[in-house]
Amino acid sequence: MAETSIKVPEGGAKITIQNGRLNVPDNPIIPFIEGDGTGPDIWRASVRVLDAAVAKAYGGKRQIHWMEVFAGEKANNLLGTWLPDATVDACRDYLVSIKGPLTTPVGGGIRSLNVALRQMLDLFVCLRPVRWFKGVPSPVRMPEKVDMVIFRENTEDIYAGIEYAAGSDAAQKLLDFIQANDPKAFDKIRFGTKAKAEGWQKALEGIGSPARDVGVNVGIGIKPVSYLGTERLVHSAIAYAIQNKRKSVTIVHKGNIMKYTEGAFRNWGYEVAEKFFGDKVYTWEQWERTKAADGEAAANAEQKAALAAGKVLIKDSIADITLQQVLTRPDEFDVIATLNLNGDYLSDALAAQVGGIGIAPGGNINGVTGHAVFEATHGTAPKYANLDKVNPGSVVLSGEMMLRYMGWTEAADAIIRGMDAAIAGKRVTYDFARLMEGATEIKCSEFADEVIKGM
Repeated sequence: MAETSIKVPEGGAKITIQNGRLNVPDNPIIPFIEGDGTGPDIWRASVRVLDAAVAKAYGGKRQIHWMEVFAGEKANNLLGTWLPDATVDACRDYLVSIKGPLTTPVGGGIRSLNVALRQMLDLFVCLRPVRWFKGVPSPVRMPEKVDMVIFRENTEDIYAGIEYAAGSDAAQKLLDFIQANDPKAFDKIRFGTKAKAEGWQKALEGIGSPARDVGVNVGIGIKPVSYLGTERLVHSAIAYAIQNKRKSVTIVHKGNIMKYTEGAFRNWGYEVAEKFFGDKVYTWEQWERTKAADGEAAANAEQKAALAAGKVLIKDSIADITLQQVLTRPDEFDVIATLNLNGDYLSDALAAQVGGIGIAPGGNINGVTGHAVFEATHGTAPKYANLDKVNPGSVVLSGEMMLRYMGWTEAADAIIRGMDAAIAGKRVTYDFARLMEGATEIKCSEFADEVIKGM
């Protein structure tokens, strides 16, 4: 049986933060969760790549000291809990950590271990860069045009998890409150009373539906969106765009329908842009004001001059149109700032365009406190566990994000070179091999070897 307590590696030191800047020693201790299902296979391959990149870049002057912490099935088997306090404490104390895929317990308890970690550490940015590696099979004609970075709000929206089960006392109390305090809103709840429900049931019986007793069965969820939650997410996205010389930030929302949540997110996003970055950005709101005052030609000229001067364009797009246009006009998108559910859909849809979620990296970050958890974005795939078969790319590239976050850009660049070379050589895991002409299928561990050789 594995040791159940966390072993702090000797010779390592903590990453700290001071005045908003990370202080990364040459020997940082980084907690890792190997993950469930295929997690152990992936982690064994990925950690070799990360260590090789650091060694290659710094010639032994820097070294990560890995510290295993426990979550998921392994934690439950060893400690009788899916997410031990000690694991959360370690991620909090050591600031930067990385994890493989985790199983979420079935039948109650924590809704999602991933969401729980994000909320406990207030990791308000889910950072999902999406780019294509040459040679990766893609279902779209021009995947090379996809080069986006998604800033997905991590702590609000429907992922806050405020839900009440249909038929529960809590749901009924909320229905009663809405009926008493906002009758017009209550009328929009289609089957919020027993009379409405029974009336529709009778209509169904008229066309052959079986007779049954229907009560009020309405599940209710609450969607919180705040100014401060919007401010810190959009501020992070714009700061990233300026620092990395990106051309635009698109605020993606469904504000045409949800005017006081998604619509507020849009409006507050523009406010944040002009309040904090006025001399570095040009917004579509500015364009609208100039158009109203001086006409469309003047507005177009103003925008053109601002962009020529290197300012970042801040614009917005309705979520459903965005999902279409990232397919048809992907080069018009650069950095995206959006709420949680929209970001979930967008990041997975974009991952499919560049090779699938198997190589999609992710990071959950609080840029104020410095806390960050980098993670595989795919599931545990238990049927492939211990077969040394699956693509380790998601964790490898999440590690690349982690190294870049730490300021170890030379090591991060080495990983990108290694991935480029491994894929170009067409010695790849089964998910790519079955789609690439002339490819040789190799094991998860062997793909790590190819990445290391390619550095």
